[in-house]
Amino acid sequence: MKSILLHIDHDAAMTARLQVALDIARATNGHITCLQAVSYEVFAPGDVYGSAIAAAMPVIKENAEKLRAQIEADLENEGVPWDWRFVYGIAPQRLLEASPLADVVIVGPAEAGSDGRGPSALVGDVVLKAPVPVLVVPASAPSLDLGAPMLVAWNGSAEAAHALRAAVPLLACACKVTLATIAEPSDKSRHDFPSTEGAHYLARHGIDCEVVEIPCGEASIADTLFSAAQMRECGLMVMGAYGHSRLAEMLLGGVTRKMLSEPQMPILLAH
Repeated sequence: MKSILLHIDHDAAMTARLQVALDIARATNGHITCLQAVSYEVFAPGDVYGSAIAAAMPVIKENAEKLRAQIEADLENEGVPWDWRFVYGIAPQRLLEASPLADVVIVGPAEAGSDGRGPSALVGDVVLKAPVPVLVVPASAPSLDLGAPMLVAWNGSAEAAHALRAAVPLLACACKVTLATIAEPSDKSRHDFPSTEGAHYLARHGIDCEVVEIPCGEASIADTLFSAAQMRECGLMVMGAYGHSRLAEMLLGGVTRKMLSEPQMPILLAH
């Protein structure tokens, strides 16, 4: 992954995803593009004449400039190529506009000023609309060891296949790859692509993987997958993203939304 598009904002996961972007850039000899979007769309009830916008924008811009100076100072000492794009507009839209020439987009799970729980509307928009994989990095992930084990969540869907294909450059760095399916009692489980086909695809890229089927007990699928990844000391999870709602904050479907509400590790998603 040579072209890394990194979202810059004041949220709690900023430091973590900057470090993860650096880890990927070093492992792949990649380039980081830092995209910082500042929006004029500051809303205040009853602010008919826009006085709240006029008062807020200088403060917003000043805070953005401080964040940029801080991160640029950090990047100067990292020995990794990077550039900075400061743009006006809504962050999801600006990220989507820049994503066609990126190999991966790195975002945090929650918006700035929130309680830290995701997924944010930005995550939903970018994950489901970007033509490239999206790496969601929680604040609890201070770095990404690309040589550590990785887990692929597999349910046989086209989305899972897209995520697997997009993750190949990262999976190739892992010391061990596990392709995990959850044995659900429901007859609605997807079987478009059996797990053996996913394993064969990886093998063609020189990546060996262990295929496992995990019983679905009383825990949720999200918790079961996180437990499976933690038991194997995985540093990254790969999964397909599902969803179709028109409401931005509800774009992501059940399991995907649950996984991103309180992610316990970096998650690479593709739709």
